[in-house]
Amino acid sequence: MIMRWWGEAGKRWIIQAVGGPARFRVIAVLACVLALDSADKGTVGAAGPELKRSLHLSNTELGSLTAVSSAMGGLASIPVGMLTDRVRRTGLLAASIAVWSVATVAGGFAGSYTSLLPARLVLGAATATAGPTLASLIGDYFPSAERARIYGFILSGELLGAGVGLLAGGNIARLLTWRSAFWLLGLLGVALIVVIRRELPEPARGGHRRLSSGVREGEAGDARPPDPARSALRDRQVAPEPTRVLRRDPARMSIWEVTRYILAIPTNVVLIVASAMGYFFYAGLRTFSVVFVERQYHLAQGTLSGLVVIVGAGALAGTLAGGRIADRLIRRGHLDARLTVPALAFLISAGLFVPALLTTSVAIALPLFLLAAAALAASNPPVDAARLDVVPFRLWGRAESVRTVLRMAAESVAPVTFGFLADLLSAGRAFSATGLRSAFLITLVPLVASAGILLLGRRTYPHDVATAQASDER
Repeated sequence: MIMRWWGEAGKRWIIQAVGGPARFRVIAVLACVLALDSADKGTVGAAGPELKRSLHLSNTELGSLTAVSSAMGGLASIPVGMLTDRVRRTGLLAASIAVWSVATVAGGFAGSYTSLLPARLVLGAATATAGPTLASLIGDYFPSAERARIYGFILSGELLGAGVGLLAGGNIARLLTWRSAFWLLGLLGVALIVVIRRELPEPARGGHRRLSSGVREGEAGDARPPDPARSALRDRQVAPEPTRVLRRDPARMSIWEVTRYILAIPTNVVLIVASAMGYFFYAGLRTFSVVFVERQYHLAQGTLSGLVVIVGAGALAGTLAGGRIADRLIRRGHLDARLTVPALAFLISAGLFVPALLTTSVAIALPLFLLAAAALAASNPPVDAARLDVVPFRLWGRAESVRTVLRMAAESVAPVTFGFLADLLSAGRAFSATGLRSAFLITLVPLVASAGILLLGRRTYPHDVATAQASDER
């Protein structure tokens, strides 16, 4: 009875926090899309020991299982971005998840490393839809003034999915087989397709009738909700860059014209590079964290599961807080908050990871990992919202596809790099934590560099926002 009351109370709080049941359904579905992909990658990491024993994999080969799917996702994101700006996005999303589910189930039947790779390649191509399509949908569902906060709720699905993959996927792999974990993910994908078809309406392009806060069942949102960023730009008399204001129909622009245009937006380049460098570290952490913790602290499975839950809760709190803090600062006149907040989050995270990785005491490492995970996760919502701020809405899908290419490139390189460094620095001991610890410490350098890059972007952000708004008005 108490648990049922607690669950109902929590659901009411979330519905109120996001702005009503209509918003809650949309946010929940989009979060589940991210959760599914993240659960797959988390399962590969959690089932790493079983995969290594069953298929006789090295650290490098284990890392390549997530690397090849990320690389293929990057290649496929370009045509997906073009489709996102032209076709019904909810249908495109459902179709991609269908392909993803088939590839995941097929991967569970693989009998060797070489037979598992093709399934991972197809799976990666299907995941390419998530980035461009979700970015375009979020921009059209929710007003700019609260996108970072909303992104926090949606990106929490990515963390929850990773937690499910690390815990449920890992435990299923140990109790049954890693194949069973893959097959379960495929079934969850089929269930998500049904939910998308029933609960995710296609929004109007440009957000002309957005899901505003407080919308009741069956009602449309406000046509033009207030935008503090627009007011701040007007008060500061920030002018758009005349040479980059669009003067032609974006729908008629080729992918190469779009690529040149969005890479000519200075702040967008800053955000793309910083995000890719952040995901480089995160991808390696997601793939090898379970293996590292097992070797570093010699923990039993039950203790390890508890540690994952605690650290995951910290990351979830950081995700929800990062977007909220950035939006609140913008309302108070700090126009560049969506760059400043993630920059500080990256620096804090790197500073906390160093002692956490060096210590062999669980009591010392646990609070450090918790805070480091919270800071790392807090960077994502403001960065994702800022990218929509500086790009005209008719280019959101294709702009996100270009960003996805670089992000997926970083995610594909990261696990292989981590695995290679771990094998190289392990002093010949394949199951030692020494090599992985050294690899983590080395790859913290890009995390610090991404913070400096974001701080540089504060100079161009106001003008790029004004330019995007001027293009939208035309």
